[in-house]
Amino acid sequence: MATATSMTFTVRGFHCSGCADNVQTALSNLEGVIRVKADFGDSTVEIRFDPDRATEADFRNQITASGFQAD
Repeated sequence: MATATSMTFTVRGFHCSGCADNVQTALSNLEGVIRVKADFGDSTVEIRFDPDRATEADFRNQITASGFQAD
């Protein structure tokens, strides 16, 4: 396993804590994801992951599929 890496996205479209929870759950289900923290108040998502098993594109696609936009 490669050294775990972290990435943070600003997410547009969070309207409530439930939105953040939905994105957090969706990202947590991706292979290679170690930890996800979605923050409704800051409109951010921090992801800790194995870079050999997950990519930035995977995260952006999952956020988009959940109905939000990652910046």
